[in-house]
Amino acid sequence: MVVVPLHSLNEMQARQLPKGLPETVESPRGKLVYLFLQFHEGATLDELRDGLDLQRITLFGVLKTLEERGVVERRNDRYVTARPA
Repeated sequence: MVVVPLHSLNEMQARQLPKGLPETVESPRGKLVYLFLQFHEGATLDELRDGLDLQRITLFGVLKTLEERGVVERRNDRYVTARPA
């Protein structure tokens, strides 16, 4: 059996993150929502709910946090990843 030190495991996990994932997106659900929006070039709340099988109340909290961190924007009824300045 091979034992991997915890710090090495965290480094490996960090290297596996997709490029372009902002460091401010920390929670697993936040990452999931962000990547969904990035892949689909935006989505409505209903599209997020159906595509990710998450409840609306959960999505509201995640999207609010992502907006506060400046990585997601709401444009009319769609959420999109924020463009770098």
